[in-house]
Amino acid sequence: MSGVEAIAAALDEAALVRRPLQQPFTDGDASLDVQTAYDVQRLVVGKRLERGARIVGAKLGLTSAAKQRQMQVDEPLYGWLTSDMVLGSPLVDLGAFIHVRAEPEIGFLIGREIRTPATVAGVLAATDAVFAAIELIDSRYDGFRFRHPDVIADNASSAGLVVGSVARRPKEAGDLRLLGVVLRRNGAVVATAAGAAALGHPAASVAWMVDRLAERDETLEPGSIVLSGGLTDAVPLEPGSVVTAEIEGLGTVEVRA
Repeated sequence: MSGVEAIAAALDEAALVRRPLQQPFTDGDASLDVQTAYDVQRLVVGKRLERGARIVGAKLGLTSAAKQRQMQVDEPLYGWLTSDMVLGSPLVDLGAFIHVRAEPEIGFLIGREIRTPATVAGVLAATDAVFAAIELIDSRYDGFRFRHPDVIADNASSAGLVVGSVARRPKEAGDLRLLGVVLRRNGAVVATAAGAAALGHPAASVAWMVDRLAERDETLEPGSIVLSGGLTDAVPLEPGSVVTAEIEGLGTVEVRA
């Protein structure tokens, strides 16, 4: 088993048994760089597909300047969303995760191919609808402690998503940069933001990912859901908690534990 395969197997097992790895791989393996980490990610996602899931889209991470500074990186990252991550209801089974957190996102439903080099205008023209969503992230590393390649290998901490009931064409939604976001936990406001928190414009996040995918001969298929990046810090989900994300013009979406 190669190093790439061993890392993928360890991450997959951590997710399956819901027990975090005690340290990130980069603590002891300087060879795990960004490109190798995406090779690991492909294997991690492949294991989910072997168990019957299918790819339904992709997600962005580390799209805010603050999070990039915190992680000491200068670019976002991406991961893949699979059908077994889509929650059929707002109710979250905490037992299915390690230490799950929730964050608000502006989602995109991609209607047709986005050509590279991708632009904000090109992404918006190819988008059938935008919507509010809550992404569930669940790092397979203890305490969410990792470096950039570690979290890429871990499929960008992807764990779940709940999609809001309001979908609008981009022109109807207005300037996505200016849409206000309010995140509440048990009714109390815990964070506010605007769409511009995702790389200056949520569609810019999608464009960045499309170009990075092209470098690996990968694409976003029409019909894909894309989560453009967390607009606030993620909040932990605890027993009995209710987390609600309200995005201006796109309605409200919630998860309950």
